[in-house]
Amino acid sequence: MISPEEELDALGEKDLLRELSVVESAQDSVISMEGKSYINFSSNNYLGLSSHPRILEAFKQGIDNWGAGSGASRLISGTQSPHHLLEKQIANFKGKASARLFSSGYAASIGVLSGLLNKKDIVILDKLSHASLIDGAKLSGATLRVFPHNNINKLENILKKYQGYDGRVIVITESVFSMDGDLAKLEEIIELKQKYSFLLLLDEAHGVGVISPQGLAHQLGLENKVDFHMGTLGKAIGVSGGYVACSEAFSKLISNKSRSFIYSTSVPAAQCLACSSGIEILNTEEGEKLRTKLWENIQHFSTLMHLEKLPQSAIIPLIVGESKVAMALTKTLKQRGLLVPAVRFPTVPLSTARLRITLSASHSFEQIEKLATELHSAIESPVYVPD
Repeated sequence: MISPEEELDALGEKDLLRELSVVESAQDSVISMEGKSYINFSSNNYLGLSSHPRILEAFKQGIDNWGAGSGASRLISGTQSPHHLLEKQIANFKGKASARLFSSGYAASIGVLSGLLNKKDIVILDKLSHASLIDGAKLSGATLRVFPHNNINKLENILKKYQGYDGRVIVITESVFSMDGDLAKLEEIIELKQKYSFLLLLDEAHGVGVISPQGLAHQLGLENKVDFHMGTLGKAIGVSGGYVACSEAFSKLISNKSRSFIYSTSVPAAQCLACSSGIEILNTEEGEKLRTKLWENIQHFSTLMHLEKLPQSAIIPLIVGESKVAMALTKTLKQRGLLVPAVRFPTVPLSTARLRITLSASHSFEQIEKLATELHSAIESPVYVPD
């Protein structure tokens, strides 16, 4: 039997060993680690809301009024009025009849899919879908089919085989793909939906607050064509948690069949109040200014790096190939005061290791200029940015 030490050594030899890094400050454009300050290009805090005074105050007042914990699962006594109000707010925000709150985006993915699907059903995923969606599909016992990333022809070929199928057929994609930063071909997928009549789940984790307040589907005016709007409260909204917005019937079914919903203590009511404040900010003039600043930062970085076209999101991958190269670049940048994570297998395919740069509205032009300068200095060969 292989020992854990041997397994760890094997990961280390392949430059695939991960270690926890302890951050000693709040999430912001500059963070502290090991007593040193770093400009932070690793966070999904896209609008800088995790330290917004209005959200912090809502959290504080929530603790004063509701305590630190909820005390029970949602179906016992863990549904307090802030949970109920947040779910109504999310449903309205996403244009659906109902919504269900989960402790995390991961819990939402595995809970919704394993709760709604069984071995008689078919789930079809984009190959680059998030690990949580893949895990949820596998847990459901449904037949799992995968189509190459954004390949609409391959997706249609799969759908043809299940036209008129008696069980549920659900297609899953992300609005913004978390490792490549590109967008789903949502309009083309919905054209197929009208032809083949399947359910569509869209994960807007990285689209909400970035593409538009509500994400890609709303920007394209296609929100009513999506059956399940899934997302997170821990990225642009600035707090934590996951959700799904859908019809009233599906929402009730999730409440009755989703194990990660049924058997988890509910998130603190104070957290719900903070999330509500975050969602409210997205639809204000301030939220629009923050989103405009984010896209100005993306444009500025794109110009400095001489990218051929403007990135489609706040996620900008610089693919370098081998894990060893990515790790060396990350180390070099950290020595120069920049936190830029290396993403390696199995998060991304072998030989596609990358620096995953995430920009925020809280970054200054000066910080972005330092990043670009140090990247040009550290990288000797051209960097490939995916279409």
